[in-house]
Amino acid sequence: MTSIEQIATLATFGAVWAVLSVGHNLADHVIGQTDHQAEGKVAPSAAEVADGVSPRRGWGACLGHVAQYHLVMAVMLALVWAALSLQLSFTGLAAGLAVSIVTHAFFDRRWPVRWLLEHAGSKGFAELKAAGMNGMYLTDQALHQTALLVSALLVTLV
Repeated sequence: MTSIEQIATLATFGAVWAVLSVGHNLADHVIGQTDHQAEGKVAPSAAEVADGVSPRRGWGACLGHVAQYHLVMAVMLALVWAALSLQLSFTGLAAGLAVSIVTHAFFDRRWPVRWLLEHAGSKGFAELKAAGMNGMYLTDQALHQTALLVSALLVTLV
């Protein structure tokens, strides 16, 4: 038999997951990233580093985007938390946002996405940029959504 507490937990998870999913699209594509950040957040290639480019290049733009992105996410979560009187804890919010912050910054350096595709047998998909498709972008978005699923679980359960 399902208890009212289980139903409340499922409803809370659904609300949090929805906010994080919608917030992600808004923050990643509309108001949480400037053109400068989008262009500059990528880690330099091994060849660029060999030519003398600092391996730290791009971290400023990446962290600026991650900060803006998570400000949008935090505001949206706070508004829904207040509007729906969700039973959330600050510890759960901190844990969920921490996972999102770390994974978002990591994936947005792009080399981890490329590495994953190359080692999963999808090197061609990593290079795909045709007919409106971009394999790196699609994989990046899938990884962000997966991380947000973990974040939603943490926000709900911790």
